Amino acid sequence: MADTPTVLLTEEEVQARVAALAREIAPRTDDETVAVCLLTGGLWFAADLTRALARVGRNVRFDALWLASYGDARASLGRCEVRADLQRPLMGRKALVLDDVFDTGLSLSEAARLVRDAGAADVLTAVFARKPWPTQRAMEPDFVAWEAPARFLVGYGMDRAGELRGLPYIGALD
Repeated sequence: MADTPTVLLTEEEVQARVAALAREIAPRTDDETVAVCLLTGGLWFAADLTRALARVGRNVRFDALWLASYGDARASLGRCEVRADLQRPLMGRKALVLDDVFDTGLSLSEAARLVRDAGAADVLTAVFARKPWPTQRAMEPDFVAWEAPARFLVGYGMDRAGELRGLPYIGALD
């Protein structure tokens, strides 16, 4: 495995995709919508997307869920552990669940279920990157900024055992 990531999307390309996604999402949300960030990987995307939504006139609220399905492994553990639950009431509100990457679909599916169970009137999902997957997933995100290749991605929230999340670009280590 390479130690220096191969750049797949530059910082500027990442920001352009986030801005385009905000324009796509804004008509489906309102200022009562609660953006629910999946920690920890989704933090970079959620911060940029909520600011981009504000630039197009949509001031969503913010909350977070901390789910763990990978630990420091490169493959999903096949289950989700809730490490920190929602803090903001969702009853009757629209929720927008945000995550960095969609591969197995396990984390996003579990998050959407938890948000529905918390009383959200409508649940939308958005991911920055969707990776191809060999089998049908339980769900697909409503919004996707980038169709990613089947590579080991790092940067912009994605990591290798906790490293390289803070890169402002998306790279591949393979």
